[in-house]
Amino acid sequence: MWSLDHTMMRVEDLDASLDWYQTYFDYEEKGRWEADTFTNVFLGPEDVHDDGALLELTYNHDGRSYTMGDAWGHIAVRCDDVYEAYDELMDAGVEDYRDPDSCGGSYAFVTDPDGHEIEIVERDHGAKWSLDHTMIRVEDAEQAIGWYTRKLDYDLFRREEFDDFALYFLKPEDAPEEAMSVELTYNYDGRSYELGDAWGHLAVRTDDLHSAWETLMGRHAEDYRDPESCDDRYAFTKDPDAREIELVTN
Repeated sequence: MWSLDHTMMRVEDLDASLDWYQTYFDYEEKGRWEADTFTNVFLGPEDVHDDGALLELTYNHDGRSYTMGDAWGHIAVRCDDVYEAYDELMDAGVEDYRDPDSCGGSYAFVTDPDGHEIEIVERDHGAKWSLDHTMIRVEDAEQAIGWYTRKLDYDLFRREEFDDFALYFLKPEDAPEEAMSVELTYNYDGRSYELGDAWGHLAVRTDDLHSAWETLMGRHAEDYRDPESCDDRYAFTKDPDAREIELVTN
C-alpha cells in the first residue's frame, strides 16, 4: 500500500514527447486514456518491474502552454554506467545539458522537449531507464518528512547532508529496490518555491481506494478531491507544499 505508481507531467506536443521518450529511452506505451479535453499516456520500459513506476504524460487539447516553476526538480532514470549512458544519448541526438563530469562523475542530466529535467543515475537494479526517483523541493524538511512517514507510512532510507542543502529519500519500508522513491530536497536558505503547472502530481497505489482515503482522512490529510468527486476511480490529497498526491488502485 502507498507505493509510488507514476509521476505525471504535462506536455505541449504529445507526438513530439512520445517520440522523444520512445526513441531515446525505448519506452513503450503501457496505457492511454482519451477524454474529450485531454489525453493521458502512460510510459515505461518494456521490462519494468511489477512494482516499478511509470511516467504519465498529460496533453490538454486546448493548446495551452505551461510554466515550469521550481517546486518540482526532476525524475531520475537508471543505467549501469552514467558515462556510457550519456554518450549513448548524445550520439542518438539528445541535447547536451549536464554531462557526468559537470556532476562529479556520479550522475548527469538531460531535458525532454518541454524542459523537464531528467537525471541519469547508476544503479545495479531495475530495468535500464526505469524510474528511480522523483525529486521535489520542500520548504520545511521536518514537516515534509513527517507527512510522508505518517500519512503514507514511508521509510526514510537514505539522507545526504551538505553545506547548503540536504536530500532525503523515502518510500514504503517493504518496497523492492526497483520501486520508485521520492527525493525531498531542502535548501537551507529558507527560499520559497513556485509549483508552476508543467508538473502535475505524484500517484500512490492502493488496493482499496475508499479504505485508503478513509485512512488518510483519519490521519488528517487534506480533503482535496475525494473518490466520489472523481467518479470513484481515483482521489487526490496534497502534501504540505501543496503538491498534489493522487490515489489510484492497482
